[in-house]
Amino acid sequence: MGALDYISNFCTVSERRSKRKPLQTVEIKVKMDCDGCERRVRNAVTNMKGVKTVEVIRKQNRVIVNGNVDPNRVLKRVKSTGKRAEFWPYIPQHVALYPYATGAYDKRAPAGFVRNVAQAYPTLLPTPPKRSSPPSSATITFMRVSSCRVKLVDF
Repeated sequence: MGALDYISNFCTVSERRSKRKPLQTVEIKVKMDCDGCERRVRNAVTNMKGVKTVEVIRKQNRVIVNGNVDPNRVLKRVKSTGKRAEFWPYIPQHVALYPYATGAYDKRAPAGFVRNVAQAYPTLLPTPPKRSSPPSSATITFMRVSSCRVKLVDF
């Protein structure tokens, strides 16, 4: 972490220098029914190298892992217990601008959460490129309404 760690990386004799993974939080959705399921998942993840804390919320079917870990390895370890698992697909409902957009509302989501889709969270949508000038061959069409007739006039 400090200057000694930095210098000690240069002084090592072995060929292999491992880069330390950053401290991060991994949230996983796991189908858990009972205390045994919860214990099995907790023990599988706790024994991993680099894990600092493990929080299991069975009511939400959610596992939160903090530590210097790779998210894909944590997911693989949870799946090795025989449980169906995926990365946490939900965001808090107050964060989503359109929580009832198509695909965002999920009946199986925990209370206060909606599915993380681009329609519910507009910052995830790609922005179209901005044009610097109008097209060169622009045709402008106006409608002229007089009494009962509509005429299209091109300029």
